[in-house]
Parts: sequence; C-alpha cells; structure tokens
Amino acid sequence: MLSTINNQPLPKLNIFSFKGVQMKTFHITWFTFFCCFFAWFGMAPLMKIAKEQLHLTKDQIGNIQIASVSATIIARLLIGRMVDKFGPRLVYCWLLVLCAIPVLLIGTSNTYTSFLLFRLAIGVIGASFVITQFHTSIMFAPNVKGTANATAGGFGNAGGGAANFFMPMIASGFVGLGFCTKEDSWRYAMIVPGILLLVCAYLYYRYTKDTPQGDYKETGYTTDVKKNTFLIAIKDYRTWILTIAYAACFGVEITVDNFAPLFFMDSFGATLAVAGMAAGIFGWINIFARPMGGIVADKIGKVWGFDGKTMLLSVLLLLEGIGLIWFAKSGNIGMAIFMMFFFGLSLKMANGATYSLVPFISPIAVGSVAGIVGAGGNIGAMLIAFMFKAKAIHATKEVVENGVTKTKDLIDYTAAFTLLGYIILGIGVAVFIFRTVTAQKRVDVKDLSALPA
Repeated sequence: MLSTINNQPLPKLNIFSFKGVQMKTFHITWFTFFCCFFAWFGMAPLMKIAKEQLHLTKDQIGNIQIASVSATIIARLLIGRMVDKFGPRLVYCWLLVLCAIPVLLIGTSNTYTSFLLFRLAIGVIGASFVITQFHTSIMFAPNVKGTANATAGGFGNAGGGAANFFMPMIASGFVGLGFCTKEDSWRYAMIVPGILLLVCAYLYYRYTKDTPQGDYKETGYTTDVKKNTFLIAIKDYRTWILTIAYAACFGVEITVDNFAPLFFMDSFGATLAVAGMAAGIFGWINIFARPMGGIVADKIGKVWGFDGKTMLLSVLLLLEGIGLIWFAKSGNIGMAIFMMFFFGLSLKMANGATYSLVPFISPIAVGSVAGIVGAGGNIGAMLIAFMFKAKAIHATKEVVENGVTKTKDLIDYTAAFTLLGYIILGIGVAVFIFRTVTAQKRVDVKDLSALPA
C-alpha cells in the first residue's frame, strides 16, 4: 500500500520535505529553473559595463534586449511538444548542456554582432520554464497543481532577482582577486552561471524521474501518435486567453528584469551596485508572490471553479497596470522602488494564477498548453522590447568622476513604462470581459477535482 501511495501524485505540498521522487523532483526542478533564470538575466545588471566597452548605441541595446527574449518563443513551443513525447528529464538535461555553451562563451564577444548572437542563443534557456511546469504538474494531484506550479515557478523566477543582486558582486569579486580589470569583469562573471547550468544538468539526470512511477522508458509510456497534443492545445480558445494574459504579466516581468538596472542608473543616477540591488528586489518578490497567486487561485477554484480563477487573474492585471503607471511617474528612486514592489506583487501573483489554470485546459496536452502560454510571455516581452526601443529617449548628462567632468550617454525609459502600464490595464479589462461573457461555461468545481493528474 505504501509503495502505491509513493508512486502517485502528491495531494499536498510540503516544501520542507525531501522524501520521495515527487519532492526530490520538485526541489531539483525549481533550483534548476532558478539557475536558468540566473544565467538568462546574468548580463542584465552588467549591461552598463558591456555597453561602454563595446560602444553600444541606444538602438543596439534595444536589439540586444529583443534578442534576449526572442529565441525563447520558438524554444518554448518546441520544448512543450518534446516534453509530451520524450519526458522532462532528458529534455531538461539536453537543454541545460546546450545553453551552457553560449553563457560560457559570451565573454569572448568583442563586437556588437557576436554579443547579439550569444545573447540570442542564451535566450533559449527560457524554455526551461515549460519543463518545470510540466514536471511539477505530473508530480502533484489536481487540488494542489496551482500551488505547486506557482511555488516552483516563483522560486525559479527569483533567479532573475538573484542575477541583478549578485552578478555585480561576482564581477567585482573577479576584479578584487586580480583576475581582470573592471572593464572585462562582465566577461569573467558570466562563467559562473555557465558552470551552474552544467551542475544542474548532472543533478537532474542523476536524481529525477519523469513521473512518480518512473521514467517513460521504465513505465513503458508511449505517446498516442493519433493525438497531436499541440493541435489539441491550439484549438482550445482558453489557451489563447491565457497566452495573452501571460504576455501581460510574465512578459512585463522579463522586461523589468532586463531594463530596470539601466532605468535606475540613467533616470536616478544610481551606481551599478545600487541599481542591481534595487532591481533585485523585483526578482526576489517571486519567492512568495507567485506561490501566493497559485495558493489563492486554488482556494478560489475550490469554490468558484475556472471562472473564479479567471476573475482573480483580471483583477491582478488591473492592479499591475495601475502600479506600472505610478512607477513610471515616480519622482525619486525610493518611490520608484516602492511602486515596483506594488506592481511586481500583482504581476507575479498573476503569473501564478495563470499557471493554476493551465493544467485544466487539456490534461492530455499539459506540455503543449504550457509551452504555448509560456511562449506568449516571451512574445509579450519581445513586443514590449520593440516598444521600449521606439519610446526610449537618448540624453546626455555632465557628471563628475574622480574630479574629472565627463559627458555620459543616458537612456530615458519613462515614456515606455507609462505606455506599458496603459496597455496592461487594457488587457486586464479584456480578460474581465472574457470572464463575464463566458461565465455560464465555467468548469464545475467537481470536474476540476476529478481531472486526472
């Protein structure tokens, strides 16, 4: 009886437990996802140094930010289908090994073109999110899927905040130890996340299983070739509603991870370290905010079902939009950090609420739905990056450094953040209207609890 229970999806999440393949997989999955985000956004707080050394223009910076989120779109779509077919364990290991290569080599860049290509290749690591959500969904029962997915996603997303917080310190550490100059410190710092990805590949291969019962090969699992899970996912209109919603929350999260350090430095005169710590706060919110979104969504789902969860999502998006507008109009760095925390809390709870709905769109196509919705987040980030490139304002400012007056090139993203806030408000209203119009079609609470794992 005990072995039967141990081979089943867990009906509750105890984050302090490491017993059983389910909890081992949960912890290794979120930690691996954390390292993937750390690697993905490792360059964000160091862009100021790279920009000055490589003499990058405003438009080139915009192109690099677009590239950093673009490759993830296709990667997430492909990974979703691959995970459905081959299982999360092997797919994750190959992804980690392949993506470690551009992370380790970006420090060899000496031109804008090579830097752009490496940044594009690093973006593929963002597909790790799809595997994380798929693997967590398999390991936990329907009543806690939202909580488990949001917790794993939240802990993992915090890697973006960790990158903003720690990468400037790592760069400074290499300088302090005499390995490199300050100008070359970003090159050496990126070696650290590259090595982390390789360590995670070993841990994932050695200690996880595809399902509670074992790997696909061990259990004899085969994909029904007659059922194209990708087509099943794209034919359900709810997949596209969640895709748009995720573009409005996770797409904004990636944007802030990429642009916040530069925004704090150029708009408020913050140092590299201060800007990194301020932007890092946004990432650390993930530790509790995204899980909170999943927990609240699960509780609402028990009473009001799918429709109630959608209502929660629309409210969170509206709050996010309002917070973004106030953030853009902040008059000082203190107010900006406070408003970033406010809209960040709503945004990351919306992330969790979105993926509390994903497993219930089509239980036989969880990987494909997760991939499409996840890709939506990056499509949103890419479109926002194009908008930021167009709305960014180039400026110059006279500053005194070590008694010498210098002219600094600055980029002002105030107008871009303001417009983004109004766009998110509009999407929040659209999701609310969708929820209202389709209220009569909501899934019954009993149906939700009866869905297969």
